[in-house]
Amino acid sequence: MSLTCILVLLDGLGDRSYPQLGEKTPLQFASTPNLDHLAGLGANGMLNAIRPGLSLPSENAHFALFGYDQQEFPGRGYLEGAGADIGLGREDVALLAHFASVKQQENVLNLIKHRPKVSPDDAVMLAKLVARYKNGAIEATFHPTHGLDGIVRLQGAVSPYITDSDPLELNMPLMDVQPWDIARDDFLAAETALALRQYLLNSYTTLQSHSFNEERMAKGELPVNAVITQRAGQWKEVQSFADRWGLQAGSIASGLMYWGLASFLGMDAFKVKDSADPGNDLAERLALAKELSGKCDFIHVHTKAPDAAAHSKDPHNKVKAIESLDRGLGLMMDRLVDGKTVLVVTADHSTPSSGPLVHSGEPVPITVVGPGIRRDAVSLFDEVSCAGGALGHLVGKDFMYLVLNWLDRAKLQGLMDTPKNQPYWPGKRVPLLV
Repeated sequence: MSLTCILVLLDGLGDRSYPQLGEKTPLQFASTPNLDHLAGLGANGMLNAIRPGLSLPSENAHFALFGYDQQEFPGRGYLEGAGADIGLGREDVALLAHFASVKQQENVLNLIKHRPKVSPDDAVMLAKLVARYKNGAIEATFHPTHGLDGIVRLQGAVSPYITDSDPLELNMPLMDVQPWDIARDDFLAAETALALRQYLLNSYTTLQSHSFNEERMAKGELPVNAVITQRAGQWKEVQSFADRWGLQAGSIASGLMYWGLASFLGMDAFKVKDSADPGNDLAERLALAKELSGKCDFIHVHTKAPDAAAHSKDPHNKVKAIESLDRGLGLMMDRLVDGKTVLVVTADHSTPSSGPLVHSGEPVPITVVGPGIRRDAVSLFDEVSCAGGALGHLVGKDFMYLVLNWLDRAKLQGLMDTPKNQPYWPGKRVPLLV
């Protein structure tokens, strides 16, 4: 029997405990009858995408779960640029970028506000003001993606080994762009850092003196007078997902990074949009996943809702998002637990609903349900209950090997059905001819 693995990835689901929730996590506090039902049907455990305690962004966590080493990672900027279809060349460097409000104090630019509110037409106008700048042989271009967000593309003899200018925290100085320490003697990195620094300073000068900002400041509004950047990236050559794992894969997600990651790994990207109802969104994505069963062996179904709610820094908002997703999962439960599907529910990382951290390093729960999969004694899906399950504590490099095993596609070590010792069975065999 041919099986399909559907990975339901609830982004940022893990969390910490809070007094306002009775010292429970949002997942423990939420009413999740459907997630709990799944936990009771299969095997449970805890998962860190790379290692315990390491705070990961979604892109690095997904990359690890899909069975790739961090040395192969091309950088978030590249993935978003690829997802935005801006025509990145293999030698180009791409950075995440957005507009901000800064205040000059002596010779330092202090960050006052990320993405001040502007109209869509004003966002287009601002992007045109900083659209292009050339410094020697390096050209910088700004490609708007959504609102005041965009991608800065650097073309020429450039290097991705440059630091961020975005300090993330408010009332902190924008950071100078410098080569990484490992590239301190690299001429390309030094020239790239210089070119980006000049682009950012030119953008500030252009925006600060524009009549749009003069009028805003006259009305007591914050100016939109800076572009800030982070997470430079550049294309790398990697093995496709199908070649590495022997599985045809699809990804159902919203967001440029996920689309870019799917494209980079050779997965089919099914682009969807988020609505105000994350539970309904999840149900629709799971219905699409079921339609793809048989065409794809491995289907990644993603929702950003828990992560986005946690970033509001109100644990109750995350509880609401989790309960909505549980309802959406319940709408598809009968179709998912069908004897032909290996269903995995987990998260990429923990996102704390309070405190200064963007993401944190606590493990996340994982449950798997499907034909032949052991059933343990766990009956609740949360960060504490799942720790007592049969899967134990996993790390990302374990995950795809487990998927192959659950799909009855794991190769018996020592067999060589192809010249390459691939982890899946059967390989791309060459028949003996007579």
